[in-house]
Amino acid sequence: MVAALLVAACSDNAGLGNANIPNVVDTISLYALDRTPIALPSGFVIKGNSVVRTDLVGGFDFAFNITAAGQPVLLPTGALDLGVASGVQVQGASFEALTLAPTSRYVDSLPVPIDSGTVAVVRSRPVSDFCGVVYYYGKVEVLAIDPTARRVDLQILTDQNCGFRGLEPGLPRR
Repeated sequence: MVAALLVAACSDNAGLGNANIPNVVDTISLYALDRTPIALPSGFVIKGNSVVRTDLVGGFDFAFNITAAGQPVLLPTGALDLGVASGVQVQGASFEALTLAPTSRYVDSLPVPIDSGTVAVVRSRPVSDFCGVVYYYGKVEVLAIDPTARRVDLQILTDQNCGFRGLEPGLPRR
């Protein structure tokens, strides 16, 4: 109960002060969990903005895979039986038009189908940070999917400021 109140309080930016880490757009590549070399990164951690190998890091927020039917998907933690925690929400807006992460309606326990051009907001697992237990947010756009290499290239922006949901380049205000 206390953790839920802290998440709600920080999510509204109540008393957080000013952001001090600028949001930056980056490009990353993730490789399918199945049928790719284990040394290639398949997961992403929003807090820290980093690609990770899922065999070495258990605390990632989403991973990439291609299903047996050939469908590329993003997998929040619940879809991997790692506990319902992180989430993905596909958007109808362009990457540039998304300026604020929503607080609800994330897919948290099912694979999320993607294709070139898909834009989504991603939410981290709850993270204990200096302002309490909060979610971190980001946005992604699928730039390309290479089914032969079993790779997805993403444009990504993550807000590294505790409790902020701003998804614009520069210092977030909210």
